[in-house]
Amino acid sequence: MYEQIIYEVEDPIATIKLNRPAQLNAWTDRMADEVKHAVARAEADPEVVVIIVTGEGRGFCAGADLKGLQNLSTGKAMEGPRAERLEADPGNPEMDASFRGRFSYLMSVRKPVIAAINGPCAGMAVPISLCCDMRFASSKAVFTTAFAQRGLIAEWGVSWTLARLVGPAHAMDLLLSARRVKADEAERIGLVNKVYPHDELMPAVYAYAREMATRCSPTSLSVMKSQVYADMTADLARANTDSQRLMVESFGRPDFEEGVQSFLEKRSPSFARV
Repeated sequence: MYEQIIYEVEDPIATIKLNRPAQLNAWTDRMADEVKHAVARAEADPEVVVIIVTGEGRGFCAGADLKGLQNLSTGKAMEGPRAERLEADPGNPEMDASFRGRFSYLMSVRKPVIAAINGPCAGMAVPISLCCDMRFASSKAVFTTAFAQRGLIAEWGVSWTLARLVGPAHAMDLLLSARRVKADEAERIGLVNKVYPHDELMPAVYAYAREMATRCSPTSLSVMKSQVYADMTADLARANTDSQRLMVESFGRPDFEEGVQSFLEKRSPSFARV
């Protein structure tokens, strides 16, 4: 089914690997379709609690495919004839339309999405990774927005996501200079959650995902994820009101009883999958 990604499920984790290693996993329209389709599969699969996105080979993603950029710069189509599109519509349709866009749909997916950045992350790969819920990076990872050096602008909503993640001053620096940012600086300014030695990245990310999937209610994960993103565009009063309503709803779910009982009985909880 997939030409440019690898999709694997090992309970409770779905892994989506960008799979054009000879091109440092440079992004294409076909890859975009395949990733979206795989995310929809993972979201609908009760075996999956957490989704991990990473790159095959030595890089995460080098940004847009250079051949496609060259075609665009000369007025040609981005790509040649394409295979039949893979149609998919992942994410929560009840969320605001701003979280249902070209890549921002990742924010509306009902399950946690983790970017495991195993190497270079450049150009449009930066806004794509920022639409994931968390980012863990290899010590060999390097980041650059690159847009200013290509005569482009802050694409795919990155002016919004980046400023909220690292603050306006750091966002201006990374966008206007398009300089290369190494993994340790990325961690320091909050661009990534944590950096691991290169060979430890994937084992650490899988361990984190399994711990989350084992100890946390999938329903709670889904609700809290939507709360965080929805409240980024709301005021404190609405966030308080919504949280009280959602809290009362959670009292009536079996997960609440199981969460309390498992704590009192000093055992791991057994929550229903969604």
